[in-house]
Amino acid sequence: MQRTVGRDNPFEKEIRSCLNKEGLRFRIHYPLPGLKRTSCDIAFPGLTTAIFLDGCFWHSCPDHPPAVKKNADFWLAKLKRNRERDERTTRALTDSGWLVLRFWQHENTDSIVQAIMSAVSARRSSLLSRSKSLDNV
Repeated sequence: MQRTVGRDNPFEKEIRSCLNKEGLRFRIHYPLPGLKRTSCDIAFPGLTTAIFLDGCFWHSCPDHPPAVKKNADFWLAKLKRNRERDERTTRALTDSGWLVLRFWQHENTDSIVQAIMSAVSARRSSLLSRSKSLDNV
């Protein structure tokens, strides 16, 4: 497990590369406001959008449940805590007005990139229309 790459893994790099090719600019491993020692994989801070690219094992994908053979009690408890932390993080960000997107490692890269682009575009439009309505007040 020590050799497992937690950040800047091939999955993250591929998604970031595709987003960059599409002209999107973003922050990586962005520390999240109000959450100590917590960061998201990709962030659009100005749009208050956080993206998490979750690995199937570490985040207990429902489609690919973890198969642990040694020290199962320890690993299952660890993975349960990871899921609970993910839920707390999503809830805290959502409550503070952030858009949170989570994707699984096994999902199609093109689909992930399209979903992110759509969400960012919608978020930009929403914030732009909100600022225009405030200008008219």
